[in-house]
Amino acid sequence: MTIDLLERRQTEDPNRSEEQFRVLVEGVIDYAIYMLDPNGHVSSWNAGARRIKGYEPEEIIGRHFSQFYTDEDKADDLPRRALEIAASEGRFEREGWRVRKDGTRFWADVIIDPIRAEDGTLIGFAKITRDITER
Repeated sequence: MTIDLLERRQTEDPNRSEEQFRVLVEGVIDYAIYMLDPNGHVSSWNAGARRIKGYEPEEIIGRHFSQFYTDEDKADDLPRRALEIAASEGRFEREGWRVRKDGTRFWADVIIDPIRAEDGTLIGFAKITRDITER
């Protein structure tokens, strides 16, 4: 029986686990989970991001993530520095005000992790934002 299960797993479609992971991330609604390209442009967008930030994927994919930051944080160059810290230190994590599509602000816990190819080349960033305003 163990050998049969092992053989079955080895012959399963390797894309199945990728599809399951995609469905999992897309189904999360309490966290905005999305990818950025190496320059900070949004390249994916989950249901939580739609709920928390108010943008549909077609409105935001391809745009720079700095639009979620307050004018004060943009003036302080925080979006660029956040990516720089994530790339050099392996992670950026901070709480602060973020801006929704409708212009309202919310208090957010933000994590940015660099995503690297097997050879170490930076290929983008994973970004997770949680609305912690109620806390």
